[in-house]
Amino acid sequence: MHDAPATQNARALAPPRGRAIHALPQHVVNQIAAGEVVERPASVVKELLDNALDAAATRIRIELERGGADLVRVVDDGAGVAADELPLALAPHATSKIEKPEDLVGVATMGFRGEALASIASVSRLTFRSRTQGADAAFEVAQEGDRAGAVKPAGGPAGTSVTVRDLFFNAPARRAFLRTPATEQGRCVDVVRNAAMAFPLVAFVCMCDARVVMELPAMQGPNDRLLALVGKDLASDLIEVRAEPDETGGVGVWGLAGTPASARATARWQRIFVNGRPVRDATLAHALKEAYRGLIEPAKRPVAMLLVEVDPREVDVNVHPAKAEVRFHDPGKVHAAILRAVRDALSAADLTPAWPAHASRDNAAAASAPRAAVDPQQFVEQLRAAGLAPASPGGFDYEELRSAVETARDADAPADESATSLDAVEARSGSRAIPIALPAPQPADRFLQVHNSYLVTQDETGVVIIDQHALHERIMFEKLLARVHHGPLESQRLLAPAIFSATIEQVGALPGLAPLLTRLGVDAQPIGPADVAVHAFPTLLFERKVDPAPFVRDLLDRACADDFPADKEEALRDVLDMMACKAAVKAGERLSDDEMAELLALRDNVDRASNCPHGRPTTIRLSIHDLEKQFGRT
Repeated sequence: MHDAPATQNARALAPPRGRAIHALPQHVVNQIAAGEVVERPASVVKELLDNALDAAATRIRIELERGGADLVRVVDDGAGVAADELPLALAPHATSKIEKPEDLVGVATMGFRGEALASIASVSRLTFRSRTQGADAAFEVAQEGDRAGAVKPAGGPAGTSVTVRDLFFNAPARRAFLRTPATEQGRCVDVVRNAAMAFPLVAFVCMCDARVVMELPAMQGPNDRLLALVGKDLASDLIEVRAEPDETGGVGVWGLAGTPASARATARWQRIFVNGRPVRDATLAHALKEAYRGLIEPAKRPVAMLLVEVDPREVDVNVHPAKAEVRFHDPGKVHAAILRAVRDALSAADLTPAWPAHASRDNAAAASAPRAAVDPQQFVEQLRAAGLAPASPGGFDYEELRSAVETARDADAPADESATSLDAVEARSGSRAIPIALPAPQPADRFLQVHNSYLVTQDETGVVIIDQHALHERIMFEKLLARVHHGPLESQRLLAPAIFSATIEQVGALPGLAPLLTRLGVDAQPIGPADVAVHAFPTLLFERKVDPAPFVRDLLDRACADDFPADKEEALRDVLDMMACKAAVKAGERLSDDEMAELLALRDNVDRASNCPHGRPTTIRLSIHDLEKQFGRT
């Protein structure tokens, strides 16, 4: 009795039997296609924007009502569509962008399938109005579901206007699955933002319920466009990324990447474009993640907007109905190009976070502000008025000062390795501040240890506070990584094996870990169903008084975790993180003056010294300017 409803449901879901195979009506075919192409209002916005960009539009206006469910209108000033081609524009699989199968290799347009307008029209009330450049008048055609109207004259400027009303009016079940208007609006605006990032020469205006939410001028530089879209708070934490195609085997990379301090809890501010197309690709995401390895905490995501240019013949964009995924002919080459470009940009930047948190933004804003031309003699007189220069003119070489002022003012001049680009002191006269270029910070000769955990020193820009454990952890990690790449780590045999109890899973993991353990200088073998013996241990860890048994137990715990990397090199780095953490000096450990001096000296000679291998900062800087603000001196 209790099984009856389940049986009835099974029968109801069973395929019908005995029915003849038949061709589906065209409007049903179109609605099936719409299910692949048109998921929500944002899908409509994307398809219409692709068409506008392919028409070489220089100005595009997007209008939305109720998150796009009631209205999506995209107006452009592009090439337009001739009157006799308007009905064909709404027909399925009709396009001007490809003609033969070979054209699918090397697609250089945003759209190409020819099903977008037909799919959208099948689930909405659509009006398509267009006027070609040089034509005397515009023409329009309307379609409601599967009912298409006749082409008729209409008023309008050169270009195209597509109006989509009442999306899913004839598919109420699908309309019921739409989110709130605010959520759908946000997704539509995000699509516009993507297009604006990838095409900085095109002007965009986006209106939601008759209110302008985005307005970007035409002919913006890529840098200006990205900064305009990410906002001032984030803009000051961005570093320019650049790799020319001749340096990377034909892959060009340009964009902006955030400092480690700007990393977010989600990947919302990760945008990667391939030939102008926003894509989701595991290869590209992995390259970005690897570039930040050891600079951000594992749970955080770096901020990055990257524009990747490749030969269209080297990438297949025809692998997803919504064109959101791509397939590369040589994914390793693209991965290497992004990894190198982002890693080089991070290596060249000063990643030391400022304290208070707003200080880096203030300093970056001041550094990026336009610099007025300054006469050297007037410059010195302002210094004297502020009490920062001798009263007599002796000792100043005006020509040298002129050169220094010009160098400081020239924002486009290539930065010298011995000079800082953002760190400066301000010489104030009244309300005017003049930036003066400073040499790069030199190793400090004065330092102290606070609470046996932090080292406090100074450089030319202010006070530097260092987490001794985090910094030493980074140093140990880089030392271990360099050694293991030249062969297995030096190890030491134990006079008596260190034995510990283990779980069945841990014992079972040992055979698979054998190659990794050999590289690390660890010899651990099972001596029963639930016991492990450590026979050899890395000398470096012995010297740091690391106990073999607990370390190997922790290593096996990590290896049995669900998120332990499958890739061998990633797994190696993961375990080296553990080793560095165990071997590094601890918080609360008192250091001698010689040990502190050595630690500070190593800081200037190790890669990525700004962060520990887990991504936490090793150092923060309190600038002189912020000290003066705290003490009311400015």
